[in-house]
Parts: sequence; structure tokens; C-alpha cells
Amino acid sequence: MATAILILALLVAASVLLLPWQPWSTRESLDAAADSHAEDLADVTVLIPARNEAAVIGETLAGLAAQGRNLTVLVIDDQSSDPTAEVVRASGLPGVEVIAGQALPAGWSGKLWALEQGRGQVRTPLTLLLDADIVLRPGALAALRRKLQQGHLDLVSLMAHLGMQSPHEKLLLPAFVYFFKLIYPFRLANDPRRRTAAAAGGCVLLRTVVLNRIGGFNAVRGALIDDCSLAAAVKAAGGRTWIGLTHSAVSRRRYTTAEIWNMIARTAYTQLRYSPALLAACTALMTLYYLVPPAAMLGLLPGDAALGAAIYLLGVLPYVPTLRYYRLSAAWALLLPLIAACYLAMTWSSASRYYRGERSRWKGRVYQRSP
Repeated sequence: MATAILILALLVAASVLLLPWQPWSTRESLDAAADSHAEDLADVTVLIPARNEAAVIGETLAGLAAQGRNLTVLVIDDQSSDPTAEVVRASGLPGVEVIAGQALPAGWSGKLWALEQGRGQVRTPLTLLLDADIVLRPGALAALRRKLQQGHLDLVSLMAHLGMQSPHEKLLLPAFVYFFKLIYPFRLANDPRRRTAAAAGGCVLLRTVVLNRIGGFNAVRGALIDDCSLAAAVKAAGGRTWIGLTHSAVSRRRYTTAEIWNMIARTAYTQLRYSPALLAACTALMTLYYLVPPAAMLGLLPGDAALGAAIYLLGVLPYVPTLRYYRLSAAWALLLPLIAACYLAMTWSSASRYYRGERSRWKGRVYQRSP
């Protein structure tokens, strides 16, 4: 019986490694050109939803100022209790305007409601959605625009480089990208013939006419995984989308362990469509794939220790490209069973919150489960 379970784990590990769309690959990426220079960006309006972002938004605006000239930036102050609006106004950067956000209506998530208020003032062919903590390297916006135009795309998004400085950030945040790519393989999401749709909401450039065609953010107003929902809406309307990794969009937010836990728990059970069956299947699969082989290797479970060690190494191998992309030691991959256990616990925490009546919580807001 133990050997049969290990062989099943071997088949799962080999399948992930041999999937033809290679979800572990870092091939889909986009960065600013080394010789980039400031361009005329009069055709772009940036929408930044900002709720209590005074500590980081100044650097975000400075990054935008370095992108080029004639850029319009609309910061929607989502009823902040800190001096976010004052920091924006004090920046003195040209083309930057603060919009005072209105009270959140029923059925909307805070970020999408803020973006919808900004959308009404967009008059340019292109709209950039940018989180308030994301700093663009010089030339990043030009590279995004070039990718969209030359690829005849309607939406282009970049998975921002998250802060990976502290030990707990290095342990958990690269895995966030890795697991996201397993769920939403970039190669499939970028194929217009596939239904898979994905975007990274921190940095999204899209055609304004397409955004308006789908009904603006009202089309996804209650979505908690709003970025992928937006990409799905664009694809459903016949649009073409692309998502990739980058070093040219960098998050300045630092995360405590508790903040990472809440970030994952915010949407983990939503990702499983609030299904107990999918939660059970996810638990079984992650246990089989990540936990059983090292347990057998260490003699904690019956079975061939050598076979367990081989499966363990095969299972962590696909994680190495992600670590290399972020210039981290491949040795972190050896901790993938521990990382997977943490993510599984976060998923169960998400489910527990849901059954206690809480659909999600973020930025001081709690979204209650529908009766």
C-alpha cells in the first residue's frame, strides 16, 4: 500500500514536470529595454486605487514621472484614514490628480469601485491600472505599450516583483508566484484559443475601448480575484490578453508573516469556488505531492526511503526556475514541503473564515458571505 501511494506521488510529480505548457517556466517575461528613454505617453491614463498608501505612493508617482512626458495619472483616494491624498498633492508632479473616492456601494469590492470611479474620467486610448505600491523602472510603461501594440493585444499585465528581503518573504513569496502559475499557466492564458485567463492586477495595461466594451469594472464588480476575472471578461469579449513576469515593476510593500497569511487566505477558498469537494481534493493532492515523499524519505511513513527521496527531489525541481528568476538560492526549493504545508494551512484558514460568515477581508474592510 505504501509503495502504491509513493508511485502515485511519482506520477503526479512527473506529470507536473512534463506538462506541455510548462507552468513552471519563466519564459513569459517582459522588462524595460536597457537603452530605454522617456517617451510621449499622452495616449495613456494611469488609474491608481489608493487606500492608506501614504508610506509608498510617493515612490510610485516618482517612478511614473520617469516613464515619459504627458502622462495622465488619476489617484483615487479610497477614503483613506492616513494622508494619502496630501502626499499625492504635495508631490507636485505634472498630470497627477486626486479623485476623492465615494462610499463603497453594496456588491462592489473596494479596489474595483475605486477603479470604476477613475474610469469615468479616462479620455485616452490606453489605461494603465497600477497598485499604489508598485514602482515602474524607467522604460517599463513603454515596453508594456510596445508589447500591446506589436502583439495586437487588448490587455497586457505584469506579475510585479514582490519584496523578497526577509527570510519569511523569501520562504513564502516566490512560492506565491509559482503556485499562481500552476493554477493559471501563462502559456495557456496567453493563447487566444484557450479559455484560461489570467492577469496580475498590480500592473495592467489595456485598451480603453475594450474596457468600456465589457461594461467597465462593473463587469467584475464583486470579484475577489479581480485581475483574472477582468482578463476572463476581456477574453470572453473576443480580446487577446498576455501575462508575464518582470523585474521592471517592483512592489515596495514589505510583508510580515501575518500579512502574507491574510493575503493568501483572502482568496484561497474563493479560488476553490467555495467547494468542500475541491478543498478536499486540493488537500489530498498537495499532501500526496509535497508531504508524503519527504515523510517517507525521513522514515516518518512506511515505504521505500530511497524512492521517497527521489520523488521529493523530482517534486521540488520545477520550483527552481522561479527561484533563479528572482535571483534566490535554489536551496530554498528544498523547503517546498514546508511552504506547501503553510499554503495548505492558509487555504483551510480561508475556508474556516468563509464558514464563519466572512467571504474576505482586506484593507480594513470585511466582505460578508451572502446568506
